[in-house]
Amino acid sequence: QVQLVESGGGLVQAGGSLRLSCAASGLPFSVYDMGWFRQAPGKERKFVAHINLIGSATNYADPVKGRFTISRDNDKNTVYLQMNSLKPEDTAVYYCAATSSIVRTTAPTYRYWGQGTQVTVSS
Repeated sequence: QVQLVESGGGLVQAGGSLRLSCAASGLPFSVYDMGWFRQAPGKERKFVAHINLIGSATNYADPVKGRFTISRDNDKNTVYLQMNSLKPEDTAVYYCAATSSIVRTTAPTYRYWGQGTQVTVSS
């Protein structure tokens, strides 16, 4: 059974930082690209960041470029999202996901999903 379990969310003031983690089990982690998405209340789930299967390539949505960093540790089957200079508009439920597709910035191309972790940024 595949499981992706996010952690590290919480309440933080604007300008602060959080580090999200996503621990994977039940799948060959090192053969999947990983991504982070977020979904604010009443809005669609949106791409945040992607990292390739060996961690040598990343890409980010424009709103988070220069503030967020995605990384992975294949020995620990874990992907991370370091979020700095947080803004109130970053408030959302954050999801990690795994894909073997060459299309890595859209939610439907991701096969496995975590349950999400809430990030709330106060102004």
